[in-house]
Amino acid sequence: MTTSAQHTWNTAPTTSDEWIARAREVSTLLATDAVARDRAGATPHAEVALLKDSGLVTLLGPVEHGGGGQNWTTAYRVIREIAAGDGSIGQLIGYHYLWFWAARLVATPEQVAAVEEQATRERWFFGGAVNPRDNDLVITDHGDEIEFTGRKSFSTGGKVSDVTVLEGVLEGTDKHIFAIVPSHQDAIVFNDDWDNVGQRLTESGSVEINGVRVPWAQAAGYVDKEFRPRTYNTLNVPLIQLVFTNFYLGIAQGALSTAVSYTKDKTRPWPYGGDNKDSATEEFYILDTYGDLHSKLWAAEALAERAAALIERINSHPDDVTPRERGEAAVVIAAAKQRAVDTGLEIGTRIFEVTGARATAASVGLDIFWRNLRTHSLHDPIAYKRAEVGRYALLGEVPEPTWYT
Repeated sequence: MTTSAQHTWNTAPTTSDEWIARAREVSTLLATDAVARDRAGATPHAEVALLKDSGLVTLLGPVEHGGGGQNWTTAYRVIREIAAGDGSIGQLIGYHYLWFWAARLVATPEQVAAVEEQATRERWFFGGAVNPRDNDLVITDHGDEIEFTGRKSFSTGGKVSDVTVLEGVLEGTDKHIFAIVPSHQDAIVFNDDWDNVGQRLTESGSVEINGVRVPWAQAAGYVDKEFRPRTYNTLNVPLIQLVFTNFYLGIAQGALSTAVSYTKDKTRPWPYGGDNKDSATEEFYILDTYGDLHSKLWAAEALAERAAALIERINSHPDDVTPRERGEAAVVIAAAKQRAVDTGLEIGTRIFEVTGARATAASVGLDIFWRNLRTHSLHDPIAYKRAEVGRYALLGEVPEPTWYT
């Protein structure tokens, strides 16, 4: 990363607007060489250091421990800002926020307090090896300890994380167990095999878990080896699906902003149209296209904000959230996600129509936005999100909690 990443801040933001402004500063720094870093594909140590130095990694942490004390509405807006500068880093900070919050979703009050204090004070950066489509890690009970063994084909955060969230099934049972473990230990091997066309700096390759031991006391939400479920435990999927939505929107915003700058500075007006203009910014088809794309992006952002408001409502009473309330939030998030995907992919394609043939040069890097969004938007089929909304609209049904709904 360029030396611009060696930025330091003397004061910490205190309000939501100040945190978003801080994220915009970081995003601007990331954008200066995002294309070059994408081409190089190096492990993003400097980028994560920038997130830490800016204070953004502790955005959701308790104020009494040095955190920002902010809510998810602010977190989602921060994710959008970071993704506008670099989609990969937007994904990393989004996943970090989800896994930071994981203790609140499933852990005991004592575990939550301990994790959030240490994570905030030590500025942990979270990764997660929780790919549901792989066979779950096998967990063996060793009395006072449990041991995770297995492989995950995706593990976002990888080598740049301080801690990794593991999830597996206790051998001989159907009990799923989450635990937070140090990322840098001999029993965890990140395979450096993430080689996809987009989101290239997310450290999302496979990981081998070769006997990671954890005290039973750190098994999230377990007391005397038993878990007490509640509806709030299932909020992890809606939370992360809205994380996806917001970094898709950030990528789309980055695409539009970059295209606007190129159009203003370099795109030439078409000299053979019969109503010739002096500047590309006077061309009717260019004005029409930008107006259309910005309108669609603003509409998608508004739907994402509506979804975030439903998350805040649930977070205000986690102990008695109802399945219906959770399900209706999931439906709106599904709608927001499909709008973000469709709009973002359209923007990533159509920006070339308003920048011109020379904008396809590799040195310009306009391809990065479509590549990033196309890669991650295949995480789970968008058709199933449309079907969830359809069932709600047609039948009044809300989706049952699964690993993807």
